[in-house]
Amino acid sequence: MKTVLVTGGAGYIGSHACKVLRAAGFLPVAFDNLSTGWEQAVKFGPFEKGDLSDRARLDEVFAAHRPVAVMHFAAFSQVGEAMRHPGKYWRANVVGALNLIEASIAAGCLNIVFSSTCATYGEQDGILLDENSPQAPLNAYGGSKRAIEDMLRDFEVSAGLRTVTFRYFNVAGADPEAEIGEFHRPETHLIPLVLEAICGSRPALTVHGTDYPTHDGTCIRDYVHVMDLVEAHLLGLKWLLDGRESRVFNLGTGRGFSVREVISTAAAMTGRPVPCKDGPRRAGDAVSLVSASTRAQHDLGWTADRSTLEIMIADARRWYDKGGYTF
Repeated sequence: MKTVLVTGGAGYIGSHACKVLRAAGFLPVAFDNLSTGWEQAVKFGPFEKGDLSDRARLDEVFAAHRPVAVMHFAAFSQVGEAMRHPGKYWRANVVGALNLIEASIAAGCLNIVFSSTCATYGEQDGILLDENSPQAPLNAYGGSKRAIEDMLRDFEVSAGLRTVTFRYFNVAGADPEAEIGEFHRPETHLIPLVLEAICGSRPALTVHGTDYPTHDGTCIRDYVHVMDLVEAHLLGLKWLLDGRESRVFNLGTGRGFSVREVISTAAAMTGRPVPCKDGPRRAGDAVSLVSASTRAQHDLGWTADRSTLEIMIADARRWYDKGGYTF
């Protein structure tokens, strides 16, 4: 059984990737410092606690497990926090990735699947984004991810590293079997916040910005189901293991939904109102981020079968109703 090191493997996306990897016959090793992940989410392979800042710990894990590839999810990823504390993002995301890349090369592991973000594109009003769109990030989160992309290209030249980079849009939903799901402290993602407001575990959902130049005044995002997303990562891994060249792929559906559209869909599906209050825009938020790319479909054979609002909300609600992780 081939081993894959999954950084951030105890987090939302990383834990779903571990489930898909195990089902495909790989042994996922979850590497996580548990700053935003949860050990209860590690169910599909070994757990190695560690931080990307600790090169010695990384070397130890590579030597113990000898992975054929790395899936790199571990990162700080909140736009608001990135605006307030950019140093935290540059230090953790970029320096951590550099340690990981160098440790991977030193161990002879030359395949990395990297989770980047559409936030590298920044604000481009009215433009549907493909892999050749200019990158102009608005905050340290997007900037740090763009810097990691640059590093990966440099190490491809110097060391023969091969990478598949995914710039993905807003991730939502949960494992349809509700074995794992989305849980953040504090919660910042829209669909879980909507469900919490519906169920009364928070007093009201704040709509951040109602004066955007969109049809209803709220910002627009392209939502991708987490299971569709990690299936793409599995396809990217197989692409590399087949000896193919490094590649960048957008992961989006090509359709955007406003914040108010997500809220109204959840209300219709549950038959319950969503308590809301209007708030100011958040610094660093783009008006609209929607993918125009079909490269992943054409080259990888990827399909976003579960990426409808109805399915994403239903799967998230199933996880929420189960109670999530317990502490």
